[in-house]
Amino acid sequence: MDVVLVGLPGSGKSAVGRRLASTHKAEFVDLDEVIEQRAGAAIPEIFDVEGEAGFRTREREAVAGLGPADRSAAVVRVVATGGGAVLDPRNRWLLYRRRLPLWLDARPEVLAQRLRRSPTVRPLVAGRDPIGAMRKLAAQREPFYAAAEQVNSVAQLPSVLDEVDRLIEEAPRREGTPLLRSESRLGRLSLGESIAVPALADELERLETRRAIVVTEPGAWSAVGADLAQGLAARGFGLEIVELPQGEAAKRMAVIEKAASKLAALRVTREEPLVAVGGGALGDAAGFLAAVWLRGVPIVHVPTSLVAQIDSSIGGKTAIDLPEGKNLVGAFHQPTAVITDVALLRSLPPRDLRAALGEAVKMAALGDERLMELLETDGEAIASGDSMAFESGAIAELVERCAWSKVQVVLADEREKASAGDGRIRLNLGHTVGHGLEAALGYAGILHGEAVAYGLRAASRIGAAVSVTPPEHAARIEGLLSKLDLGSVPTRASLEAVLEAMEADKKHGAAGLRWVLPKAAGVEVRADVSEALVREVVGGVLAGTAAGATVG
Repeated sequence: MDVVLVGLPGSGKSAVGRRLASTHKAEFVDLDEVIEQRAGAAIPEIFDVEGEAGFRTREREAVAGLGPADRSAAVVRVVATGGGAVLDPRNRWLLYRRRLPLWLDARPEVLAQRLRRSPTVRPLVAGRDPIGAMRKLAAQREPFYAAAEQVNSVAQLPSVLDEVDRLIEEAPRREGTPLLRSESRLGRLSLGESIAVPALADELERLETRRAIVVTEPGAWSAVGADLAQGLAARGFGLEIVELPQGEAAKRMAVIEKAASKLAALRVTREEPLVAVGGGALGDAAGFLAAVWLRGVPIVHVPTSLVAQIDSSIGGKTAIDLPEGKNLVGAFHQPTAVITDVALLRSLPPRDLRAALGEAVKMAALGDERLMELLETDGEAIASGDSMAFESGAIAELVERCAWSKVQVVLADEREKASAGDGRIRLNLGHTVGHGLEAALGYAGILHGEAVAYGLRAASRIGAAVSVTPPEHAARIEGLLSKLDLGSVPTRASLEAVLEAMEADKKHGAAGLRWVLPKAAGVEVRADVSEALVREVVGGVLAGTAAGATVG
């Protein structure tokens, strides 16, 4: 097997790695040394000449150069990584998947003292307060280190090696590939491949319950339910199912009332969590049910659709629809945990994958250049469900970049109180027209991400018309949507019906409907867009940019 050592500068990756490799008669690879050899320069020189971005490009190449993971039981190779290698989602996919990643952990204050005595220059720490710099690095990187098995690296080297050997012995029983673990007031976020069962079991254990109250819908449960049920039963957990209708039909008050009656029949207590297994609409409805049952019970989200994994399962917004508009009745109710397993996406039909990319383009348009490049290069493969998009880590990277960006936005403005473009309202980019289109079509015949794509086109055109969106940025957004075949064909919705639905949108303020418009990076919120411009742009968007069967 390959053992991969990660951790902050000074955590002992090289020292532990060399001794471990010697003990197991394995090859030792120091990725920093590989980079220096290929560059013909020391790492501080690379930083000076190429900057951190240039170094990270070289680092990604070195990680990819490791080739396939060794799958034998014996330790064949020990890899010591640079402290920041795991910041790149694709690096983590290659380093953690089918390998044994170990996090050599120590308090930043201890590591700062080590670095003071080290002859090696660390570019991200040099010239700064070592303790402050290490604390900052630790806070930024812990979610990515924490997906590996944790080892206390403050202990004496023999004790560290004993702990590592214990983890090597247990490696064959390690389930799935954790890629990210974080904990905040938004709940615990676990992201990885094939982690749903062990991660859910861990959450139920943490909440001290012996049964899972699963709120789900037929499509999701038929796709993933058997494996979840079998895995939980094998661990001694009971299972109760509360089934809601498919899609937006779940988001009705009558459905919530019926589901609450089922919870009453099951005698669900305030201490027992609900487990939402399904897509975005199911998560909205299950979250609302959790928020109002017994005045609030814990909820664990296990999103099974791409749109839910990258967007709706994160942030604590719960809601149901009214005939007058989408998501008009709801509550903020943060989940106890979100378990995002990209393996659950393999059973999704291509239309669901493609539609979700409307939300992904939105996140990219907010200023994530790497995400934009990923969609431009791998978006079509992701949309078609190409197996290589899974195997290469493209889908895992997409999910993480979108989800982690949303975490950062929501942490800064959890209840969308900021009215400026630097608040949570920026996540509504594309949703003004998108929600209006969904409502005008009666929430049928169009998927949420598809509607958002039409909304993104409208926001880009309005933004360009009022000199908020640079023309080249608007063109890039629309070009990417066209490449992904999103928001292109005519819709059956009438302009008047969409405009009427927009008037009931929850983004209305005292000054009128607030438009979220893309800038070169970020957004600007405007309430002064003229009705004539809105009618012209929305009408053009609904008419489509390409021939084809109408949507809706």
